[in-house]
Amino acid sequence: MQRLVLWLIAVFAFVGAARAEMPAFPASFRTQEIAANDTTIHVRVGGQGPAVVLLHGYGETGDMWALLAADLARDHTVVVPDLRGMGLSARAADGYDKKTQAGDVAGVLDALKIGKTDVVAHDIGNMVAYSFAVQNQKRVTRLVLIDAPVPGIGPWEEILKNPLLWHFRFGGPDMERLVAGRERIYLDRFWNEFSANPANFTEDARVHYAALYARPGAMHAGFEQFHAFDQDAVDDKALLVQYGRLTMPVLALGGEKSFGPMMATVMRAAADNVTEGVVPASGHWIMEENPKATIALVRPFLDKPL
Repeated sequence: MQRLVLWLIAVFAFVGAARAEMPAFPASFRTQEIAANDTTIHVRVGGQGPAVVLLHGYGETGDMWALLAADLARDHTVVVPDLRGMGLSARAADGYDKKTQAGDVAGVLDALKIGKTDVVAHDIGNMVAYSFAVQNQKRVTRLVLIDAPVPGIGPWEEILKNPLLWHFRFGGPDMERLVAGRERIYLDRFWNEFSANPANFTEDARVHYAALYARPGAMHAGFEQFHAFDQDAVDDKALLVQYGRLTMPVLALGGEKSFGPMMATVMRAAADNVTEGVVPASGHWIMEENPKATIALVRPFLDKPL
């Protein structure tokens, strides 16, 4: 009987966690569509103070940052775009290389009349953030990159050999046809395999993101983000030569069960002032798996005087 009771408690705890509501941005945040760099970017803006831009990755949208945005908005102006073609941003016909998307970020900031800014990024957002930072070293005051490599930088070629990254080469019209109507099945693969505990990527979050990626053109835009990696590697190597190594403070965070300290190894290949950090009890999906620890690592780094 005791075993049955314990089993029922575990089952109900799991179901409760799986049905946990997805965090929402504070009501004080506004959303707007900003014309930038020949496309339209969906942006959430809130708070007051020094600016910070939060860039999401694949399998999520800017919505992933709700809890961090709420914390930072106490004393920052927080800007949270959906990347080109993703989430509620326009489905651009092209421009999915990260150098072009760095121009999207610049255009959004210009439209908001924001000069200098901190940048916090995750996954593909890292790649956009790096390109933006290296080209705008006087504009980016601090840079946080979380749990994803940067094309052409550091051990990129070795990282590509990891069989878990098969999706980097997956795409094209036939693949889009295979995935059409099965977006949830495709995305569940990543949410499950790249989590330390898949139960921490809640059912509400899965439903929310799967619906966004099922919108017309969304999966095509996602595949194009990966399709551009070869060009991104060429561009990033050239930008490093052209603009030099990053000189602003960089926080390189990896999930304990994912990239871990490898993030710092990647960034030390292109930056002079790198702080290493690991998000404990987390795989790749840091804001889903351990948002409290992620905020506790990011916040003091952004608060530290320059």
